[in-house]
Amino acid sequence: MSKDIPALAAAGLTHSFGDRAALDDCSVTVPAGSVTALVGRNGAGKTTLLRAAAGLLTPHRGSLTVFGDQVGEGTLPSIGYVGQQAPLYQALTVAQTLRLGGRLNPRWDAAYAQRLADAADLPPAVKVGALAPGQRTRLALIMALGKRPGLLLLDEPLAPLDPVARTEAAGALMAEVAEHGTTVLLSSHVVADIEGVCDHVVVLADGRVRLAGDVDQALAAHHVAVGGAGDLAALDGAEIVEAQPDGPGFTALVRIAEPVLAGRLSWHRPTLEELLLGYLRTTGALPVREVAVR
Repeated sequence: MSKDIPALAAAGLTHSFGDRAALDDCSVTVPAGSVTALVGRNGAGKTTLLRAAAGLLTPHRGSLTVFGDQVGEGTLPSIGYVGQQAPLYQALTVAQTLRLGGRLNPRWDAAYAQRLADAADLPPAVKVGALAPGQRTRLALIMALGKRPGLLLLDEPLAPLDPVARTEAAGALMAEVAEHGTTVLLSSHVVADIEGVCDHVVVLADGRVRLAGDVDQALAAHHVAVGGAGDLAALDGAEIVEAQPDGPGFTALVRIAEPVLAGRLSWHRPTLEELLLGYLRTTGALPVREVAVR
């Protein structure tokens, strides 16, 4: 697959559940070969976007392509999807689950899936329902990877795991992804899950994209300003993403490549956590528009 063609391209996606808009004219591009973090507060539209990309939901309006093809039956073999609950047949054993993967997926790589299961120490004769949560998550990831997908969609699959299990599962997943060049779109609330792993980031709020682009470029396009109450005027004309009281003064995330040398302001580059929290804390107050970092 050519890296010139986006792994995922959404344009004007709109979808509602009753009176609530889950996606509102949402447009986003996920570069092929990237590991992209999908970040947003509860109800931001992350799960709806992932389900639409997986072909499990048809948006009311807009277009959605995977590697240049409209999402549908033709794209399903190239997509691996793991939802929040990592659904598996509880009554089947690990071995039966892997065999089922071969029957359901035309591109199933049985030897590869078995190698992953062995590396995860999954007991073949044990039923899925008797596995520990971390083992079930590993098995769900193996079922997605065994399809040899070009695009892997992960909807907070690590959320139920303890910190050790999260680290082990994420490490095993990313090692396999790096080896085969799979594109990953990973939804997570935990910055530690994505920091050092994801090279692109998408922030959703109210069903729209507020920040999208390469992580390093996004960080370089912002600065954090710290100053006293009288220094806020020095930021006039700058794009302030968020300003928070900080003792008698303030701390502000500013979309600016070079600091303003005025007043008593001090500046530093934001961490990824500072950048994401700045957008997440104030998404309701930001203008409804895409903030793109290319």
